[in-house]
This record gives sequence, C-alpha cells and structure tokens, in this order.
Amino acid sequence: MNIFKQIAQKELFKITSLNSVSVILKIIIGFVSSKVIAIFIGPSGMALVGNLRNFTASIEGIATLGFTNGIVKYVAEKEENQDELKRFLSTVFIALFFVIVILSGFLYFLADYLNQEVFGTDYQYEWIFRAFGLALPWYIASIVLVAVINGFGAFKKVIYINIIGNVLGLLITVGLIFFYKTFGALLAVILSPTVLFFVTLFFINKRIDLRQFISRKAFDFSVLKPMSEYSLMALVSMILGPMVYLAIRNTIIEDLDINQAGYWEALTRISNYYLLFLTTVLSVYFFPKLSKSTSNEETKSVFWSYYKGIIPVFLVGLLVVYLLKDILIQILFTKEFLPVSELFVWQLIGDFFKSLSLILGYQFFAKKLTKAFIIAELLSLSILWFSSNYLLSLYGIEGVVMAHAFTFFIYFVVLSTYFRKSLF
Repeated sequence: MNIFKQIAQKELFKITSLNSVSVILKIIIGFVSSKVIAIFIGPSGMALVGNLRNFTASIEGIATLGFTNGIVKYVAEKEENQDELKRFLSTVFIALFFVIVILSGFLYFLADYLNQEVFGTDYQYEWIFRAFGLALPWYIASIVLVAVINGFGAFKKVIYINIIGNVLGLLITVGLIFFYKTFGALLAVILSPTVLFFVTLFFINKRIDLRQFISRKAFDFSVLKPMSEYSLMALVSMILGPMVYLAIRNTIIEDLDINQAGYWEALTRISNYYLLFLTTVLSVYFFPKLSKSTSNEETKSVFWSYYKGIIPVFLVGLLVVYLLKDILIQILFTKEFLPVSELFVWQLIGDFFKSLSLILGYQFFAKKLTKAFIIAELLSLSILWFSSNYLLSLYGIEGVVMAHAFTFFIYFVVLSTYFRKSLF
C-alpha cells in the first residue's frame, strides 16, 4: 500500500512541477508579448488589444455554453462506459456545433456593427471580426478537446498542449505585430488560440478516435440538464465580466483618451501576471480540498491554511512589486508607459482584497452554490461598473483603479459575511 502511495505522490509531484513550469513559461511569454505590443503599437494599441480580448472572452463563454468544467467532470465519470460516453460527447458536440454556426454568422455578417461597439468609430477593423467568425469553430473546438483530454485524466498532455500553444501563440503574435502593427496584434488575438486546435487534435487522437464517439443518433437532450449548473456559473463570469471591463475601457477612451485606456490595460496585465501564481495554487491545491471538506471545521481549516500560508507571501510580493514598479514598467513595456506608476497603490490594495476573496469564491464552485455565486458576481460587477464611472468623473484614470480597490473590499466583506460559519 505504501508503494502505491509513493508512486502516486511522485506522479503528483511531476504533474505539479510540470504545471509550475507551464505557468512560469506563460508569464514569460506574456511579458514578451506585452513588450512587443508596447514597442510597436504603444498605449493606444494596448487598449485596442484589451478591448478585443474582453470581447473574445465573452464570445468564448457563449460558444462553449459554459460547459468546460462540466465536460471534464462527466467525461471522467463516463470514461469506463463507452455507450454513456458516446451519448454525452455526441450531445455536447452537436449542441455546440449549432451554437457556433449561429455565432460565426453573427460575427461575420455584423462585423461593421461589432467594430463600432468594440473599437468605436475612429477605427476600421471589420475584418478582424470576419476572421474571428471564420476561426471560431477551430477556436472553440480546441477548448472543448482540451476539456475532454482533461476529463480522461491526461493532465500531462493538457500541460504540454498549453506549453506548445503558448509558444506558438507568441511566435504568431510577434510575427504579425512586426509586419502589420496594430492590425497584426488584433489578428494574433484571434489566430493564436485557433492554431491550438491542431496541437490538441494530435494529442487526443492518441487517446481516442473521436469519430467513433460522435453520432447524430446518440444525441440526447437529457444529457444537457445536469450541465446547467456549470453553465450558469461559468456564463455569468465569462460573459458579463469581460463585457463590463470592455465597457469601462470604452468609457475611459470617450471621457479621457485611448492612451489612458492603454495605461489601465498595462496595469491590468501586470496584475494578471502575479495573480496567476495565486489562482494556480488555489485550483491545484486548495480547490480539491474544499470540494472534499464535509463540515464547517474542515472548511475553516482549509481557509485558514490559505490565509496563514499563502497570503503573507503574496503580501510581501505585492510590496516588492510596488518598490520595483518603475523598473517593472520599463522592463515589461517602455518609458511611454511610466504614467502607469501613479496607479499602482490602488491596484495593489484591490489585488490584496481580491487575494483574500479568491478562496471564498472557490467555495461557491466546490459546493455548487449556483444562486449565491450569481448574486455575488452580479453585485461585484455592478459595484465595479457604477463606482468606476463615478470615480472616473472625479479623479480621471486613477478613479477607475480606486473603483477596483473599493469593489474587492466590498466583495471580501460580503463573502466573509456569507461564509462566516466556515470562516470564524
């Protein structure tokens, strides 16, 4: 029995180490990508890329119907039952196929309207949306196939796919920006994930022959019902969240200028880089523990192991980031982005409260608290939207970052009150 435990621990160590390499590589690639964007297209290009990223994230949420986590769960459960697996995969793929066809048509034929809504009337990038419409099937297929591979427990393959995809994405991004500047940067947002489809297809073909598991006759509406909880929770965060950030960035462009929006996008990117370490630790280590906890005492133990073990280290990291902020800006971007330095205090305060809230937010998923999650998410997005607009009118771009800090302070207070029995 001890031998089996040792083997399992060694395997877990290998997977965790490989995942750490993947995360570090993703951050390095993000650094390089940000630097290239900063050098070749500046703050204005950074803002436009941020808008498109938010838009594609929302479309991704709609196109996958928020099924990703559900696919992982049910593929894992049905792996040994070939008939059930065929019924499940057939239903999911056929349902998503019809959604993607509709969305692709929407993106292609309404490109002019979408360009105006996402980029405004001063920029003409209609072909970006037409390209997105043509690329969407491959874009979404790669996401779904990765979820299927993950469901089979092939964690190493998922990590390899992410590593290869990130490297290919960087090469495509650098090449397109070098030759086509802003248009190339926007096109890279669309094409980089699309190329991942071919990498994913290579790995999944080694595991199963998908053609044997997709059949129109095996389609069953009842399969979609248990996916609804995963769908609702994912759709709220994947669609509404990016759309709110897109709306805030467009308000900055209208009320101030596009360079100010680019500074905010640059600051958000830096924040995302160091928060990635936190979310990785939470998803790999703490989320499974929360899922397995069956009492308030067990949950409390998990919460406080995070607050005592991770938060102090993260807080030190935030202080280091603040002290080195001017150096970081010049390393990651250019001197043109130095005004970002003045925004760091409120961003770091907001990220601190966000770090305190994250593990409480994971509890919604661990215990499938769908209604509570949706209410909390809508509340936080509403506060962010209204406070950003109000404080922007008073303090300019700094007001938006102040709104970030205010939102996550309120969010933490609300969640800690809701989970008080498990927390205190």
